[in-house]
Amino acid sequence: MTIILGLDPSLSCTGWGVIRAEGSRLSHVANGQIATNAKAPIVERLAQIQRELAAVIEEHAPQRAACEEIFLNKNPQSTLKLAQARGAVLAACGAAELDVREHAARSVKKAVVGTGAAEKRQVQAMLKVLLPGARIAGADAADALAVAIADAHSRG
Repeated sequence: MTIILGLDPSLSCTGWGVIRAEGSRLSHVANGQIATNAKAPIVERLAQIQRELAAVIEEHAPQRAACEEIFLNKNPQSTLKLAQARGAVLAACGAAELDVREHAARSVKKAVVGTGAAEKRQVQAMLKVLLPGARIAGADAADALAVAIADAHSRG
């Protein structure tokens, strides 16, 4: 049995999801979102992400983490903010000595839906099938759970 923490970093709302993988059988443990105040200084927002994620790691004791790879936005400022949020997420994982594996968005969609061109609503519909009864906190938490599932499938 392996506990996997999936992560969808964002400065505005970082999603997280924890699953249990026992062979090919997956089950939902927990999920949530870390929303930050857009008016707060960036250092406070990054510290909040790191602090709240550290609490999630402490509570659920995952054996490893999986994070969506960074993608380039058309707006360089958006890419920079995403990279900074990702740094806070990776720092929290590093402080907890978690192995972190990265997954491209297309490979996550392919692992969950069967096609890398799947839309968000298709991914969310499959989460209901793969993790029956899970109450998902929102779109960012759903994305994080999808990353965790992709990681479970990729490692067998």
